[in-house]
Amino acid sequence: MATLLIRGGTVVTHDATYRADVLCVDGKIAAVGPDLDAPGDAEVIDAGGQYVMPGGIDPHTHMQLPFMGTVASEDFYTGTAAGLAGGTTSIIDFVIPSPGQPLMEAFQTWRGWAEKAASDYAFHVAITWWDDSVHEDMGTLVREHGVNSFKHFMAYKNAIMATDDILVASFTRCLELGAVPTVHAENGELVHHMQQKLLAQGLTGPEAHPLSRPPQVEGEAASRAIRIAGTLGAPIYVVHVSCKDALDEITYARRQGQPVYGEALAGHLLIDDSVYRSKDWLQSAGHVMSPPFRSPEHQAALWTGLQSGNLQTTATDHCCFCADQKMMGKDDFTKIPNGTAGIEDRMAVLWDAGVGGGRISMQEFVAVTSTNTAKIFNLYPRKGAIQEGADADLVVWDPNGTRTISAKTHHQNVDFNIFEGRTVTGIPRHTVSQGKWVWRDGDLRAERGAGRYLERPAYPGVFDVLEKRAERNAPTAVER
Repeated sequence: MATLLIRGGTVVTHDATYRADVLCVDGKIAAVGPDLDAPGDAEVIDAGGQYVMPGGIDPHTHMQLPFMGTVASEDFYTGTAAGLAGGTTSIIDFVIPSPGQPLMEAFQTWRGWAEKAASDYAFHVAITWWDDSVHEDMGTLVREHGVNSFKHFMAYKNAIMATDDILVASFTRCLELGAVPTVHAENGELVHHMQQKLLAQGLTGPEAHPLSRPPQVEGEAASRAIRIAGTLGAPIYVVHVSCKDALDEITYARRQGQPVYGEALAGHLLIDDSVYRSKDWLQSAGHVMSPPFRSPEHQAALWTGLQSGNLQTTATDHCCFCADQKMMGKDDFTKIPNGTAGIEDRMAVLWDAGVGGGRISMQEFVAVTSTNTAKIFNLYPRKGAIQEGADADLVVWDPNGTRTISAKTHHQNVDFNIFEGRTVTGIPRHTVSQGKWVWRDGDLRAERGAGRYLERPAYPGVFDVLEKRAERNAPTAVER
């Protein structure tokens, strides 16, 4: 029986702070309280002067993603191992079928890739096309495989973009199944138009990337998706909200009582669009992601969104491409693979800028890095909680520890870091996954294949009501 005692720390959850020990037995939290006793063979972590918090959950990663003619450099082992070094103990990645590919086929492919994961993982499944088989596969994924969220890319025309008719069909199906529709909100038609216009003007470098995806295209798409969901009565989760335009749409809908949720990326909260004006092509290209980094007023709006509760989660959109991959777009910015890293750094930069900067409290930090994600995607209280019976996924946080972030020292499998040179105060001193310490003061002991697939139960939906109604109205044997 594996036993671990975290002794002498201050427990911080999304709604409380108190001194307590945490006893972990066989991968679960067995007890939380002062002066706990443990068996003589228990391993002890001294958390004196430190905070004990739920392990981070990153709801938006792309490990090993085939995208834009290449494959992300981070696989499920290296990516989750880097996450553990940064205090993140679970991820929700994305299954992205090619148009026409059966959802179940793609799902099994991603499950195979993820078997090497070092931490627990789940999947959103993208809806990139539509026919009756997609409708059926969504039901199979929800009922038999614990998928309770489906992704819709409103961008990437001529590739994986979901048109309005697909949104309507899929949102309706999500509502029936008790699943959460999520959207990448950018108007793909407008982006495509702007890209062609800029190329025709001779603007081929990374500086054209943000010009092709101005805040208006994100705001319009967010508004459209939210209104489609509202008309159908479905909830909706908007990923990587990067600008005030989209946040305003979310805020307005929430004030009307609509179940709308928003996610902010650590990068969008801390980095502005000046990165695209570097004279170093690779430096600018290294920051190419979608939506792009925005001007400072949008960063201020995102922090306000977190403070007000109109944005509930933080993520990374971790999708790594090395310099040689970014060079694929040397003469055409539309061919630069979109993606940046961040899974190792998310929690530290958010603590430093958020808690250290006086923008959010410790409890709000726990909420936006862990608990809210667990609640929205139905993992709570197994994840995102420090209570008896919860998974023993924990981070012992040193509020006075410092680290200077660099691609030369990070554990992410990529040669570029968007937070390069930033010194943060507040770091994960120890990370515990499934009751075992996997990061201890700089010593990473991630285990390939230790991660478990997380089934996420559906929320009660219209489908259950319809089935019961059908049963009540079914003809009797005599009537048949």
